[in-house]
Amino acid sequence: MSVYAGRFAGRAAIVTGGASGLGCDVARRIVAEGGRVALWDRNAEALEAAKAETGADHIVALDVGDAGAVAEAAQASHQALGRIDILVCSAGITGATAPVHEFPIDSWLQVVNVNLNGLFYCNRAVVPFMIEGGYGRIVNIASVAGKEGNPNASAYSATKAGVIGFTKSLGKELADKGVIANALTPATFESPILAQLPQKQVEYMRSKIPMGRLGEVHESTAMVCFAASEECSFTTAATFDTSGGRTTY
Repeated sequence: MSVYAGRFAGRAAIVTGGASGLGCDVARRIVAEGGRVALWDRNAEALEAAKAETGADHIVALDVGDAGAVAEAAQASHQALGRIDILVCSAGITGATAPVHEFPIDSWLQVVNVNLNGLFYCNRAVVPFMIEGGYGRIVNIASVAGKEGNPNASAYSATKAGVIGFTKSLGKELADKGVIANALTPATFESPILAQLPQKQVEYMRSKIPMGRLGEVHESTAMVCFAASEECSFTTAATFDTSGGRTTY
C-alpha cells in the first residue's frame, strides 16, 4: 500500500510508454494511490500484460509519432475515463549509437518523430481537455542527455533537449489556466530501454553519475508522481532532476 493512498482519488491519467519501464511503474503507483489510468504504447501484447499488472482501466496500442492516431486515442481515453487530469509522456527510443558523421538518417528521423514530434502530438491532443476542466498536470520525460549531451547519441540528446524547451514554453502558456507542465531529467536507470544500447554506452553513462550507480525506476516514479499530483501547485515550466548528482541545474 502506498504511503500516499488516495492522493490520486478522482483523477484520471494517460501514461505513454506505459507497457514497460518508467511508464508502467508510474501507472502502477497512480492506480495504487486511487487514480484511473489509460496506458498508451506501441507494443499491444505488452500492453495487455501491463493492464493486468497495474490495474489500468484502458489501453491503446499506437505509435505516438502518428498525429492522427494520437488524436483518436485522446478522444477514446477521455471517453473511457470520463476526464483527463494527468498526462505522463514516457514513450521514447534511443536510436542508433554512432558519431554524427556516421549517424543513420533513418534512425535520426525515427528518434525525432517518437521522442519530440510524438510528445508534441500527445500534449497537443490532451491539453484542450485539461483547459476545459480547469485542471491538469503534465510530466514530460526528458533526460540528462538533453542538458549535457551524450557522445554518439546526438538524436536522443537533441530530442530530449527539445522536450525541455518545449515544456518550458508550454508551462508558461498554461500557467494561468490551472494546468501545470514540468519535465523530468533522469540519468540512466535500470529499464528495458537499456537493451537498445551497447553495454559500452551504458558503462559510459554510469561513469558520469557521481553516486556511482544507475538509478532505480522507483526513484524517478516518485518524482513523476509528485509532479503529477495536486501537491505540485506552484512549480511549472520547470525541470526536475533524478540524476544521482550528474546535473545540478
